[in-house]
Amino acid sequence: MEQEQLPHKLQLNERRQLTMTGVTEVVSFDEGGVVLQTSLGTLVISGRELQLKTLSLDGGQVAVDGVVTSLVYEEPRQTGRWRGLFR
Repeated sequence: MEQEQLPHKLQLNERRQLTMTGVTEVVSFDEGGVVLQTSLGTLVISGRELQLKTLSLDGGQVAVDGVVTSLVYEEPRQTGRWRGLFR
């Protein structure tokens, strides 16, 4: 049976309150960074004084407070012949 994909949305207010849906797993968390698996890939949140305020993986909802300095989606690593000169 195919798993239903949760809708993924982000809302960032004043760089201090981040709310999102579509989160499937909290990979890691500390006050300097959060790594989340979402329905659209791995999301890395960097910042200062970060705190998880809401965590509901049943509904895929997460809220993070603190100073957000970056939001980066990691691209899956390429496999195959043309990975570049350095492996």
